[in-house]
Amino acid sequence: MSASARKYDLIALDLDGTVLNSRSVISEENRGAIARARAAGYHVTLCTGRGLRECRRYVDELLQQDPVVVAGGSIIAEPSSGATLHRFGLEEELVRQAAAALLRHGFPALVLKDPAVSPIDYLVVIGKERLALDPVTEWWFREMGVRAKFVESIDDDEHPEHTVRFGACGMARDMAVIASDLQNTFAESVHMHHFPAVVAPDAAKKTDEGEILHVLEVFSKDGNKASALSWVAGKQGIALERCVAMGDQINDVQMLSSVGLGIAMGNAVPQVKSLASRHTLHHDEHGVAHAIEMVLSGQW
Repeated sequence: MSASARKYDLIALDLDGTVLNSRSVISEENRGAIARARAAGYHVTLCTGRGLRECRRYVDELLQQDPVVVAGGSIIAEPSSGATLHRFGLEEELVRQAAAALLRHGFPALVLKDPAVSPIDYLVVIGKERLALDPVTEWWFREMGVRAKFVESIDDDEHPEHTVRFGACGMARDMAVIASDLQNTFAESVHMHHFPAVVAPDAAKKTDEGEILHVLEVFSKDGNKASALSWVAGKQGIALERCVAMGDQINDVQMLSSVGLGIAMGNAVPQVKSLASRHTLHHDEHGVAHAIEMVLSGQW
């Protein structure tokens, strides 16, 4: 299809549950379809809740050249150098209050930094009680090579100006209670959500049967994938109406709602499926590849 005939110019792809299958692998089918989209002249960007270090292997595997949206939309990074092109930071006093709230609820505060200018990825505030990390976060930090610094107080943060997100990990019911507390405190000054964590098999065995581990994430009010994608598209002179976005989870809702073509994965949560213009296959059935082929052919 010629550039003048196509309806879209940019394709934004979530990672976990979208580009990645249930084994956290990019299938040959998805990789090939992404390459064909680029060859056809489409910009392709990744939009993930992971930090850049946590998705580096996939950025490199896909030979990513367009900017990537990481940390849930709070950072837009240049993929090769890792330089931060733009970020949506959090106010120091807000983070201070939020960390205190998480500690009151008995959870360490996971404070994410801008890694391009901070010597650490996460500041973990554990309080005077020295609260233990949950097994899933321990596994994730170890698996991803995350640079973490553990402190008793948020006052020990040497770079408070570089915070882009804070949160916690725990059982879904606990995260819902904390989210409600934070919402009552901060109202419209923040954007937050909680959803199932990526869990290692061994870590999952340490939770009670039937329990679901959730990650709670809190950003500035503009810290989301939709705002970040708008920034990326704007730098290319592309209107959001000429963008395609694919995703599966609650942190993709705003992004899919903001573009010309929002595509829900077959494994997407109901909130995503209900607002998407199109539905593709499950992430274990190369749903990204199927959707890209439909876009390239002009059927979507």
